[in-house]
Amino acid sequence: MAPQLRLVSRRAVLGGALGAAALLGTRWAGGTAQAAVPPPAGPFPPLAPLPSGAPVRALFAPLEQRYGPYLAILPGMTNDIVVDDPAQLGFMGGGWWRTPSVPTNARVQEHVFTLSWFHANARSWNPYAGDAALLSRLDAAIAHYLNLQHPDGSWPEYSVDEKSKAATGFGIGYLAKTLANLRQAGALAARRTQIETALRQGMTWFLDPANAIWDAPVNFANQNTAGLASATRSLQLIPDSTLSARLADRVEYIAAHGQSPAGFFYEPTGMDIDYNFEVLIPELAEIYHLTGSSTALGMARRFAGWFGYNVVREPDGSGALTYVAASARTGVAYYDDVVPDPDRTNLGSLFVPQIPDFGAFFTSAEDRARTRAEWAAAPGPATGPAKQDTSPRILTHAAYPEAFPSRQAKATAVSHLPYLRSDDFALQRKDTALDQTYLYVRRPALYLAAFFGKRPSVDVRTGPGLLWHPVAGALVQSQRASDTQVWGSVLANGNVEGHADIDATYRIGDRAWDGTEAVPGAAPVVVAYGLSGGRADTVLTLDRTSVTRAVRGTGSLTEQIPLVLLPTDVVRFTDGTPVTYNTHAAASADGLVIQRAGVSIAVDWGTTLAATVEATDVTLLRDGARRVHVLRIPHGGALTTVIRMA
Repeated sequence: MAPQLRLVSRRAVLGGALGAAALLGTRWAGGTAQAAVPPPAGPFPPLAPLPSGAPVRALFAPLEQRYGPYLAILPGMTNDIVVDDPAQLGFMGGGWWRTPSVPTNARVQEHVFTLSWFHANARSWNPYAGDAALLSRLDAAIAHYLNLQHPDGSWPEYSVDEKSKAATGFGIGYLAKTLANLRQAGALAARRTQIETALRQGMTWFLDPANAIWDAPVNFANQNTAGLASATRSLQLIPDSTLSARLADRVEYIAAHGQSPAGFFYEPTGMDIDYNFEVLIPELAEIYHLTGSSTALGMARRFAGWFGYNVVREPDGSGALTYVAASARTGVAYYDDVVPDPDRTNLGSLFVPQIPDFGAFFTSAEDRARTRAEWAAAPGPATGPAKQDTSPRILTHAAYPEAFPSRQAKATAVSHLPYLRSDDFALQRKDTALDQTYLYVRRPALYLAAFFGKRPSVDVRTGPGLLWHPVAGALVQSQRASDTQVWGSVLANGNVEGHADIDATYRIGDRAWDGTEAVPGAAPVVVAYGLSGGRADTVLTLDRTSVTRAVRGTGSLTEQIPLVLLPTDVVRFTDGTPVTYNTHAAASADGLVIQRAGVSIAVDWGTTLAATVEATDVTLLRDGARRVHVLRIPHGGALTTVIRMA
């Protein structure tokens, strides 16, 4: 068995302070293409604490309020930088940002931007502009960051030899913006030259068409887009015609290979609500803002058209629920109508002037002004985010303008959402190469979203996942990465049919439908699908006022429906047994009736069976009023369930 070698830093290896070049049993492969970056000699006095009562909220201009919480934690973050151990000098310890919080994770160092901003920008509320203690520790952190770079220009994240697309793509941007701050302050001239060298080498690696990060389809497209935005900003600071040509080529490439024909961006090979809207779109907006790229604008326009099918507005205006069951990586199940700072989507609003319908998904300008006024008027100093809740991205985006829609413009954009613009269509959005079909059906009394084909991740659930009524709002929402909160048949072993890749056939009435046309009309949409061996064969039928699931299996099954209920709903089983909000209920009945907003929704399974409703801990929207309650109806293997909307 190989001996267990002691963890040593790149700097120690370079300087010989700790001897042999070894790290977790593997040779450290880091180091910039330039000569090893020397650390500063110090001293490294601690950063003084903030004055009592600071940060004073009322001193911040509205667009700069996002800096307030980070000012509150700046002394703690700065003083957690390791300065008393030569082996880890400059490591941004303390666990403020990213995991694993270890000296070899380059992403931990991204807050060098945050420190550099406060050093470079004089404000009445910023006592640290030009602060020597802040600069000395920032200098150490930058040196450590640069010494993590591999000779080919990439940076590591989860392991020391990793060539991380994310650490490199995002890191180039943070270092470029740190460089801009240091230039503005006229600080650390030698270090600025080293940053420029590191940026050129990082872009050379990242923009190389032969790099495997560009294999088609482009997986985790948000990381590639971030790298392109980072290179865009970097090349404004350190112009390079060769790298600029590569950048232009890669922007065109990601438009062709990073965005599905269906409209979403690949995460890794499917859609993801969070990474698409909250991460990639803002990075794309930075490219568009800096260059006016028509390619970036076209990508955003196609995505906006896709996104509108996957977020359903609540009629009371409180927000929207998402088709989260089809989300490949993250579980963002809703968006409030008004999102206060910090809002990761801010920068994406820069697309709204050119794509007005995109405004449906952003906080209105008036509402954002109101939340900022409320923040300024709140008692006491600004409070900082907890460790791991921080993000340098919040502050890098704060340097850009905003283009939130007015309330009226947002209302108009909302009215243009597909299921509000029309009450009669059936549509398939496909990615044929990846065997993915997204089904969207609007009829006068309902809107339904479903997914069939090959799941892009183990967390995606196939089958119907979202059901909405134009007056009552969301009625059913399947959750991702769950077998207990998914709409479908549950097998005797506890697995749900949606926890599998499921092929389906589609009909409009009696004729086959390949999805090449959007189909309004009175004929029902019929989808047939099933598990191998006949374990659960399902026919899903959608007519103008109802959704029917007819299921037949080889053994006993349980029909499972994750209902979205409000405290004001009146819910009863057909035998009269009440279902009280946020409690469990059981009855022998042949149906369940939900009354909401003057609408009666009947869930009818046609025969008396023992059924239960289980309240879950899943709540939706900021007020938490909407809660998922799971209806379960065990049966012998054949059951037809109809959800009728009056």
